[in-house]
Amino acid sequence: MALPVKDQLRYWGVVAAVFVLILWALGDVLLPFVIGGAIAYFLDPVADRLEKLGLSRMAATAVITVVGVLSFVLLIVMVVPALITQLLDLVDILPSLFKELRGFIERQFPSLLDQESSTHQMLVSFGETLKSKTGDVLQTVLASLGSAINIVVLIVIVPVVSVYLLMDWDRMIARIGELLPRDHAPTIKRLASEIDAVLASFVRGMGTVCLILGTYYAVALMLAGLQFGLIVGFIAGMVTFIPYLGALIGGALAIGLALFQFWGDWAHIALIAGIFAVGQVTEGNFLTPKLVGSSVGLHPVWLLLALSVFGALFGFVGMLIAVPVAAGLGVLARFGTSLYLDSRLYTGLEGQAQDDA
Repeated sequence: MALPVKDQLRYWGVVAAVFVLILWALGDVLLPFVIGGAIAYFLDPVADRLEKLGLSRMAATAVITVVGVLSFVLLIVMVVPALITQLLDLVDILPSLFKELRGFIERQFPSLLDQESSTHQMLVSFGETLKSKTGDVLQTVLASLGSAINIVVLIVIVPVVSVYLLMDWDRMIARIGELLPRDHAPTIKRLASEIDAVLASFVRGMGTVCLILGTYYAVALMLAGLQFGLIVGFIAGMVTFIPYLGALIGGALAIGLALFQFWGDWAHIALIAGIFAVGQVTEGNFLTPKLVGSSVGLHPVWLLLALSVFGALFGFVGMLIAVPVAAGLGVLARFGTSLYLDSRLYTGLEGQAQDDA
């Protein structure tokens, strides 16, 4: 005999509360395990495909590991140093860029910088804040990135966790399926399948789109001669998972930097703008429809809300789990809505009359 609904809600409520408490208390400790699990989830279809080609699960995992290590080494040797150098140069040059912006405004729009105007006071205040805070922010970022313990933990633990989870992924999923409550196992498996479909479309698809667009923007902007093309392309690629935001932020940064670097050379500035226009057309008409699909079910506003809430509550770990949780809640919301539409609460007496007939 199944437990009453009230008792089931109590038990599952306790499980959810314990999960949130553990996440809140051990967020930093769980970071490498969350990243490792995300990597294993992302690469599981690749391992499955290699198994279909005749490799064992262990051999497929070994192939993926070797390719991953080689890619990571190439990334560290070729890309990361240039990325860090451009980031440091960009931070150093921000105050001078602000001065040039102020000079441009003084030449073109002198009325905006009247000594008594609020615009002038705001720009002066912004400039002083920028100068005083840039060094502090950079020092904090470098201190966080430069923590030897954190780096060792991420570099050592994340690959180990990823390899073990990838090797045992199918067995773990099967074992979890065996532990589900028998009365609810079919429904839970169906909902889990829908959540996996959403995540497969969004996380794997958008991850690939972000990688392709970030590489395109970085390479194209550097070939176009933009001074900070690599860092701008990296930023634009990172935020591409939120529709239009990647092109908006990256385009604003690139065109703004191009205005300072190529002022008067309008063809060069138009080239920078054209790079982002081509990227947007390619992303909207080819990459996203092909790799993500049109029925993901994750609205950009819902994503922003999930990232903001979970980031504020659980820090960086919260931002990592925000998208999977948002996908799960979206599927559960649609499931609850379908139950509500079939319930007496929605149909009322009219629905009861139709059932009786």
